[in-house]
Amino acid sequence: MEFFFMIFALALATLRLATPLIFASMGGMMSERSGVVNVALESFMLVGAFAGSVVAVYSSSAWLGWGAALVAGLIIGALYALFVIELGADQIVTGMAFNLLVMGVIPFATKILFNSTGSTPPLPAEFRFAYEPLIFAFVLVALLTFWLKKSRSGLWLLFAGENPEALLAAGISVRKVRWAAVSLSGAFAAWGGASLSLFLASSYSPMMSGGRGFMALAALIFGKWKPLPAFFACLLFAFADAVQIRLQGVQIGGMTIPVQFIQILPYIVTIVALAGFIGASRPPKALGREL
Repeated sequence: MEFFFMIFALALATLRLATPLIFASMGGMMSERSGVVNVALESFMLVGAFAGSVVAVYSSSAWLGWGAALVAGLIIGALYALFVIELGADQIVTGMAFNLLVMGVIPFATKILFNSTGSTPPLPAEFRFAYEPLIFAFVLVALLTFWLKKSRSGLWLLFAGENPEALLAAGISVRKVRWAAVSLSGAFAAWGGASLSLFLASSYSPMMSGGRGFMALAALIFGKWKPLPAFFACLLFAFADAVQIRLQGVQIGGMTIPVQFIQILPYIVTIVALAGFIGASRPPKALGREL
């Protein structure tokens, strides 16, 4: 019976830990299927986590924090689109610059708002989410899967990343499609960050995304830029994360495994998955190509 309880606890932890990865991966999919490389997911998540936590603390409402994360994500997504679509900046360099900029700006903002060294005050348990972000993540995957296959605008997104010339010939603005996709990419990834600060934790803490933006990007590549396979890749990486949490403090032969060694398990799984499957993944043909 204890074994079944352990399996149940591990499955529940996997679902909870997968939530921010799913949101960020779906955000990355929106951007990259439109033809825009997005390595700025980490910064989008941090902005969402911070904005959500700040508004939730001041309003005592996780729902208002969730809405604030959405708005903040749309803004930073649109800002990223401005640089890479309108100004033609290098997409990878710009994405990394966004990551570094956000990592520096947020501690400064917390100093001004809360006179702290980077963290926001904790949100009481009664004001935090219990399970809602997990449900939203599952619904988002289902909606995007249906939207890409059955809707006209979903096909526009796919053509923007595969054959933008055909989209232009049909009289559809590739620039507008990419703007919308990248902005929504910021919103979805920001929800992933808000899941961290309002669902998995009680406050924002420095660098709390912990590389999850890059793990979400890896899940997207592993899932061949498709919503459902990327969703299962997120579950795989989250399972590895849940296992490493479970293994902390475990002794083998009377010796405790160093916690630092256990904590790298999710990243090892990510690297192995990419090394084994990235060759079989075909990115959108126009990915990274300027208009």
